[in-house]
Parts: sequence; C-alpha cells; structure tokens
Amino acid sequence: MSQDQLKFCTVCASNNNRSMEAHKVLKENGFIVRSYGTGSAVRLPGVNFNEPNVFPFGTPYTAILERLNQQDEKVHTRNGVLDMTHRNIKVKTAPERWPYYNQPQQVLPSEEHPEFKDELDFQVVITCEERCFDAVVDDFLNRSYFKPSSTSSATHCFNVEIRDDHESARAGGGAILDLANGLKDAYTDAQNNSDSDPFEDRIPEITARWQEKYPNFPLLYSLCFH
Repeated sequence: MSQDQLKFCTVCASNNNRSMEAHKVLKENGFIVRSYGTGSAVRLPGVNFNEPNVFPFGTPYTAILERLNQQDEKVHTRNGVLDMTHRNIKVKTAPERWPYYNQPQQVLPSEEHPEFKDELDFQVVITCEERCFDAVVDDFLNRSYFKPSSTSSATHCFNVEIRDDHESARAGGGAILDLANGLKDAYTDAQNNSDSDPFEDRIPEITARWQEKYPNFPLLYSLCFH
C-alpha cells in the first residue's frame, strides 16, 4: 500500500444502526470513513413487530425521521430508533447500499464524500454481521472473477459481530474504534519505518490481541482484491 492514510468503510444491513454508530465514532476520531448497507432495502422496526418500516436506500434520514414521528413516539423512543435517526442526520444525508458489481448503484453523490475518489476507495472494510461480511467478500470475489485484470487494489475485510440494537451498536462502535486505532498505528509505522514488518504481516497479531480484549465480539478477517 502507498496511501498516506488508511480509509475505512463500515457496513451493516441497512446502514442505519451499527454501521452508522461506527461511522460516527470513527469520523469523530479523525478517520476517513464512509458506510454502506448490504440489504435490498432499509428496514427499521415498526410500531408492530410484524410490520417493519421499509425505505429504499437513498431515502434521506430526515424523511425517515418524519415518518417515524407520524407513528408511535413512545415505541420508537423505547426501541432507540428515534435517537438512532437523529444521530444519523448529523453524520450524512441518507443510507447507501453497498456498490455491488454490475448492479445499479444506490450511493450519494461524490460531493458527499470528497475524501474518496470512488465508491470503493478504501483499504479497510469493517462489517457488523457475518451475513454482511459474506456479501461484501462475495462481491469482491465476483469482481475478481468477471474483471480479473482489475484486481490491483487490496481491501482488508473484517467482521465484528454486533447485535442489532441501539446499546450493542454503541458498545460495538467503541470496539471498532479500538481495532481501527490498532490498524492505523501499524500502518503508519510500516509506512514510516523501512525496517518494520509490512502492514499486512501485522494483522494476525493485531486481531489476536483485539479479540482477547473483546471476546464478546467474534471477529472474522479476509483479504480481498478489486
């Protein structure tokens, strides 16, 4: 890698709870970060358990909040969805879908993310659920299969398994920040010290140390290319 600073991407199913908490925490701590959801649509708890609120990706968080406010405020306050949506509004405009290969993109205009030259301009992906991790890794494999000549960029994919509720997302966001700091420190040292081990060779040690500290957040890792 020859990047001056690692760029991060956080991912969950709907780009509303876990990935957005991690996005917020990393952004507040000076990381270059964006976020996505891997699902087919944005799904949030509704007033009734069997009637979720469903939105297309790209629906502004302000519009999501407006619909929630038209429903049962007590329910959405109790389940944390109102607080979550207020948080999201301060982070970016709308939820974005992972830019799957050969599918219509549902991402915000490039002006929303001026630090990124394109939708996959990051070296680290941190997903928050194993099925999201599988979707991301499968997409990178599809790109390698259908465009083998365009696989020069390495992406380090991690999964931090986090329950999809407001409190777990907060705890998971802190754990992800710790992982990101470990990766950043190792990467910076490798960039600045020619005698040090390459960044990639340090990842097993970083993840083992991190997992020992956070045994309640199972960790997965895969090196992908695109």
